[in-house]
Amino acid sequence: MGIQQYGRKVSVIIGRDAGSAIDLSDLRIVFDVRRGDTQTPNSARLRVYNVSENTKQRIEYEYTRVVLQAGYQGNYGIIFDGTIKQVRRGRDSQTDTYLDITAADGDSAYNFAVINMTLAAGSTVSDHVAAACTAMNPYGVTQGYTPPLPTNPLPRGKVMFGMVRDFLAKTARTAQTVWSIQDGKVVNIPETSYMPGDIPVITSETGMVGLPEQTQNGITIKMLLNPNVKIGSLIKIDNRSVQQRERSLTVGQQPAEGFIAEGNGLQDDGYYYVMVASHSGDTRGNEFYTEVICLAADATAGVQNFTDKQVVPPEDVIKPWG
Repeated sequence: MGIQQYGRKVSVIIGRDAGSAIDLSDLRIVFDVRRGDTQTPNSARLRVYNVSENTKQRIEYEYTRVVLQAGYQGNYGIIFDGTIKQVRRGRDSQTDTYLDITAADGDSAYNFAVINMTLAAGSTVSDHVAAACTAMNPYGVTQGYTPPLPTNPLPRGKVMFGMVRDFLAKTARTAQTVWSIQDGKVVNIPETSYMPGDIPVITSETGMVGLPEQTQNGITIKMLLNPNVKIGSLIKIDNRSVQQRERSLTVGQQPAEGFIAEGNGLQDDGYYYVMVASHSGDTRGNEFYTEVICLAADATAGVQNFTDKQVVPPEDVIKPWG
């Protein structure tokens, strides 16, 4: 799926989880959103300019939730939904004031949710995930996408006592999934698969900025802000546009190069799993980008043994020293 990017749109709604809210979309807004497939909660920083005194006080003392939507005509959606953690006042000049808002996605559930229950004999991994997500409900986090999980029933009861995040981590290891909180929902993604959905095609016509680069951590891609790029899902690019990484020839680093090649290889069909995504923008400036770090959808793509490329010359070619 490829959509041309034009006609910027940004919306910031701040309020309670239910009830009154205010729309700050007409003001100048600068934002920076950081998302990833790790269990560490996603975060956002917003700077809203020239907010009235009454609105400032309501944000500081009354409102708890912020929803940020951004994109372009025909490609617009939520890029952050979380709770306000800190509000700071500041001034750029004698005439321009601002309100800085720091927010996190599901951090209260991550830090404070505990579970204390016992499941009867015959429970499965799906039951454990559902019980853990239910324990996060009081903190505003619910169960999101969950793939088919192992169905082997336990022969005896399952005691669940402690931090919910610890049980989700253990369950993820058992089921070979990666868990995280995305927009107030616990999602589990198989280590060897991805979350289903439309696959954005990223080209120069649909918003790619510069050229993708193969790095030590994966394939990095910069594009015009795209809310359809979701953590755990796929995007598609043309491999011919990727600037490939040069491997180190240092002998001591060759074993490490083998591991690096496994993580940042190219996928033959150009499909890549979104591992990290950052959205940044300024409604009165030029900044309006999405940057991602991706891994090949095929975990074995591009894996080659570095030593296979080394050729030892025959003895009669090697000149003796001296």
